[in-house]
Amino acid sequence: MEKINNVYCIAGMMADSNCYLIDNSENDSDFDYILVDTGVGGSGDYFSSQLSEIGLSMEDIDLVVNTHCHYDHVGGNYLFPNAKIAIGTIDGDSLEDPESPIPICFVPTREIKRRDVDIRLKEGDRIADFEVLETPGHTAGGISLFDGSILISGDTIFSHGGVGRMDIGGNMEDMKNSLDKLSKLDVEYLLPGHGPWVSNANEHIKMSVGGFYF
Repeated sequence: MEKINNVYCIAGMMADSNCYLIDNSENDSDFDYILVDTGVGGSGDYFSSQLSEIGLSMEDIDLVVNTHCHYDHVGGNYLFPNAKIAIGTIDGDSLEDPESPIPICFVPTREIKRRDVDIRLKEGDRIADFEVLETPGHTAGGISLFDGSILISGDTIFSHGGVGRMDIGGNMEDMKNSLDKLSKLDVEYLLPGHGPWVSNANEHIKMSVGGFYF
């Protein structure tokens, strides 16, 4: 498991999203260990083994932050019983609503076992050293996290020139505005929701923005 600054990077398995563990234990905070996204929910043994490498257990996770409400990012929330759940305000509505089709995404036969939302995040909120950026486009209420060096981008933007699809609860104009916002940042490391995380992040962001406007 690679560590970038204070963030442990956990590669997604199968349909799982990537997940990122923010070690906030050296700060005076209610949340020492913050997990960004949790996959589809079928990889509990994998999560447990990954966390055990750094001396942690599932019960040590204090806060789960979902970058958006799709099943492959929220399905594993139930694996962390002691964690509060944080998500963007609009996507929080979708997560809590059992009738909403958006969180299910491609797995309509799988039940989301945990739909509670404790914290609704908005632009400018802080998660440890990270600022919350509202980056809709892939979903109506997607968020990214940025600490001045690392951008955790969810499914808004990927490495090597990719952006999130917009036909499962998203919007092209929202995506355009979000890409414009992210292109103005000076980013060293890009940690996306799927695929490899990379350094030289500004170049990857430029590729994604350029590809979107092609």
